[in-house]
Amino acid sequence: MHAKGQLEAEFAAIAEHWSPRVIATANGQYVKLAKVRGEFVWHSHADEDEFFLVQKGTFVLRFRDGSEVVLRAGEFFVVPRGVEHLPVAPEETWLLFVEPAATRHTGDVVTDRTRSVESQTAHLSGRADQG
Repeated sequence: MHAKGQLEAEFAAIAEHWSPRVIATANGQYVKLAKVRGEFVWHSHADEDEFFLVQKGTFVLRFRDGSEVVLRAGEFFVVPRGVEHLPVAPEETWLLFVEPAATRHTGDVVTDRTRSVESQTAHLSGRADQG
C-alpha cells in the first residue's frame, strides 16, 4: 500500500517554527517540511549536503564569508556538506528539504531548537508504506 500526501495539509499540521516534520522517506532520505521565521543557528553538516525548496515566503542562507543566497517561492538551493550556514526567514516561510535520515537538523550543534528524529516522525506511525 502506498500513502498519498498533500503538502497544504502537511504544512497546516505544523504548529511550531523551526520544528521539522518528516512527510516521507525515500532511499534512506527524509523528506521534511518546516515553517520557519526569524534566525536559526549557525551550523554545518560534515557528511551531508542539504537541499532546500521554498514553498512560500523568503528564505535566506548566510555564509561565514559574508555571502548569502536569497530564495523565494519555487526556488531551491543545495548547501554543500561542511559549509557553515545560518538560515534566516524575514517572514513566515514554508520549506521542503531533503536529508539523510541520520542527519540532525541543527547539524553539528545542539540548541533549544534541536528536535529529535522521534519528534519529527511521530505522526508517521499510523501511515502505510512511507518509503
